[in-house]
Amino acid sequence: MAFSSCLSCDPWIFLQNLKHPSPFLSPAKFPKVVSFASTKHYEQITVSEKEILDILRGENDENSVLDVFKWALKQPTFEPSLRVYEEMFRKLGQVGSVDSMKGVLDNMKQSSCKVAEDTFLILIESFAKFDLYDEAICVLFIMEEEFGVKPGTHIYNYLLNVLVDANRLKLVENVQLLMSSKGITRDVSTFNILIKALCKAHQIRPASLLMEEMYVQGLVPDEKTYTTLMHGFIEEGDLDGALSIREQMVSAQCQATHITFNTLIHGFCKVGRVSEALNYVQQMSKEEFYPDEFTFNTLVNGLCKSGHVKQALELLNVMHRQEGFDPDVYTYNTVISGLCKLGKVNEAKEILNQMLERDVSPNTITYNTIISALCKDNKVEAAHELILSLTSRGISPDVCTFNSLIQGLCLSSKFEDALQVFEEMKSKGCQPDEFTYNMLIDWYCSKRKLDAALKLLKEMVSINCPLNVITYNTLIDGLCKNKKIKEAGEIFDQMELQGISRNVVTYNTFIDGLCKNKRAEEGAMLMDQMIIEGLKPDKFTYNSLLSHFCKAGDIKKATDIVQAMVTNGCEPDIVTYGTLIQGLCKAGRIDVACRLLRSIQLKNMVVTPHAYNPIIQTLFKKCGADAAMEFFREMQRKGCPPDEVSYKIVSKGLCSGGGSIGQAVDLVFEMTSKGYIPEFSSIYMLAEGLCALQMEGTLVQLVDQIMKSAKFQENEVSVIMGFLKIRKFEDALVTLDRFLSIRKQKRGCW
Repeated sequence: MAFSSCLSCDPWIFLQNLKHPSPFLSPAKFPKVVSFASTKHYEQITVSEKEILDILRGENDENSVLDVFKWALKQPTFEPSLRVYEEMFRKLGQVGSVDSMKGVLDNMKQSSCKVAEDTFLILIESFAKFDLYDEAICVLFIMEEEFGVKPGTHIYNYLLNVLVDANRLKLVENVQLLMSSKGITRDVSTFNILIKALCKAHQIRPASLLMEEMYVQGLVPDEKTYTTLMHGFIEEGDLDGALSIREQMVSAQCQATHITFNTLIHGFCKVGRVSEALNYVQQMSKEEFYPDEFTFNTLVNGLCKSGHVKQALELLNVMHRQEGFDPDVYTYNTVISGLCKLGKVNEAKEILNQMLERDVSPNTITYNTIISALCKDNKVEAAHELILSLTSRGISPDVCTFNSLIQGLCLSSKFEDALQVFEEMKSKGCQPDEFTYNMLIDWYCSKRKLDAALKLLKEMVSINCPLNVITYNTLIDGLCKNKKIKEAGEIFDQMELQGISRNVVTYNTFIDGLCKNKRAEEGAMLMDQMIIEGLKPDKFTYNSLLSHFCKAGDIKKATDIVQAMVTNGCEPDIVTYGTLIQGLCKAGRIDVACRLLRSIQLKNMVVTPHAYNPIIQTLFKKCGADAAMEFFREMQRKGCPPDEVSYKIVSKGLCSGGGSIGQAVDLVFEMTSKGYIPEFSSIYMLAEGLCALQMEGTLVQLVDQIMKSAKFQENEVSVIMGFLKIRKFEDALVTLDRFLSIRKQKRGCW
């Protein structure tokens, strides 16, 4: 059958190989009596079943429940009824008292009480609540072997559904095979549950075949069958498949309810076809379908996710006007989230106020959404005020609240304040999670405070905070950037000991660190290890190794890397080719570099300055300014705008005497008009040339243009122009250099 073909497993092998076999399987494991120490004293009196049930329902802990039961058993006129036993199972099941449940079950077996199938449903529900699924399955054997009650279709369906909802799909297969081997009849509910299981396992085709099998078994699919399949198609992103199932439903004359219509509306919204969802609502209204709260919430959510928050707000107003359709906290949270994603935090706060006016209590999600948006918008103080408002309403900030505030403070470079919040959350009993620690570790690494970052890692381990690959990747990156390769290797090895799977980013980060520290051979070995672990090297992996070999002038190994890249199905990109061109130019093989550039142009690859710049620089050195400028202008003609590096290479080449002074002046005017500033050495050489040719006026214009492009302040311009007016050109240039250097330090680069 369809389900068996997907998740086949022998149920008998399964039952023999239970990791923790239920004590229920062996009668010898049962205690002969319910044994425990009495903590309460009750006198011997005549009690009724109702009185015992009332007492039991008033007790909330295991010992009290057992005391009452033990006392009742000692009363001469009391005989436990099925209702009493069931109440015992419910009470003990609520707190997960498995051993006590077993004792009560043994007592029930020894009594004259006649049991029913529904009694065992309570046991299954109780075991499932505490993820004791093996024990839940073993209830089937207890029924038949210990109590002589043969499990029927209803209890099998109940158990199957519990397992499906828990996503224990392998156990679902085992139980349904057991059901078949026992000759238990499958009904429509059974098929519906199995179809749901297959949909959860992303086995949509077998799920469809299972519905067809229902007809073979003489069963007729009901609305739940069809909607379960529709939902399965929708979760796979196949709305057309879901609509096809709807057509089958109509052909079969199966009556549809709100469940069907809302499922399809959810489908339209999930794939972003919100306008079709709205049209579908109008179309269905002709068939006496009227939107309910779920419909409105689905549409609001769909509109917000597709960026149509304005329309979502209009729909919210419609809900306000419709009697019986008051928006709930989920509706408001959806709209607030949509507004925050668009950066409309003030409007989101207005919706929060609207909630309060309408007596809809915001929850932590409501506040966290706005707090996170405020922090990302660098409005940390406003976020802090909102946290105070949250606590004043009796809502405790959770880990997400604190994380948002810490993230905002880090982004605002207020790290000391972030650490204070970190300590505050711990003092208030809110346990930091891996996201909290990752943010702080990342900040420490970015500031080269690696000892502090490693201390936080140890703290995570000591408090059993889950470690993830991001934590380790951040540390490896920080250590590599600070040339602490040995320590990075230790962290890399520690991942395996902690059971954290390395990913491509882990390997790429460490390989890049090794290459930049002139240990490329180890990097190449690490790439081999990466492949052995089942990870596929990507462009970043190969480009890191390629960059090292090109800088070292080892063209043979560089070309081997590119060849390995192609062989392994990783298509080289413009960075790869640009790096190889740079290596060829460094090795003096300018002709090969030019041919390689022509070949990638023929591939219709978008060529960037990264590929042109090394060739232009080498042409200036080897072939003169004319050849270099021809290549530079070709670069512009072919739609590749020069970048800052391009202009600096050309300005240096021309200003150092490689071309005419007119070309050099025109080039500097061109680059400054685009916001690029030449290297001061180029400016100085050009200034010397202009002064030698008595072109001081041009020099003044040139300096003025540079100052405008660099956005000099008025007082700085006045000082330099003052020197130029009295022909103190050397002083003017020295001052210009000093002011440019200050800006370069602030910005890192021009």
